[in-house]
Amino acid sequence: MSFKPNMKLLVVDDMSTMRKIIKNMLSQLGFKNIIEADDGRKALEIIDSAHKIGDPIEFILSDWNMPDLNGLDFLKILKQSEAHKNIPFLMITAEAEQGNVMIAVKSGVDNFIVKPFSAQVLKEKIEKIFAKRGI
Repeated sequence: MSFKPNMKLLVVDDMSTMRKIIKNMLSQLGFKNIIEADDGRKALEIIDSAHKIGDPIEFILSDWNMPDLNGLDFLKILKQSEAHKNIPFLMITAEAEQGNVMIAVKSGVDNFIVKPFSAQVLKEKIEKIFAKRGI
């Protein structure tokens, strides 16, 4: 696998248990630099400050259903930003509703993963994004 262990990942989910599960899976896959946020608004702050100090977020894994700023709105705001629009984005959702998937695809999401999922499925989704983007 060609994952860069020091690639800076951001896991966004309002449930701390889910963030911990995802972080553990990412660690098993060899990622070492994992940051977390509990909603889209906090994630945007983290992304902005990381960019300002020259240590940008390189990959985002975000839940869809969150209070305050949900995953879809977070994605839309991110894609409107010149500085952040090219960050790979993996949407995590409990709903594989086709209409929602199409909305997110049109908004610029790179791929989807439906809860519950295994580390193997997570690895495959990340690899597909990397392959598509030439990372």
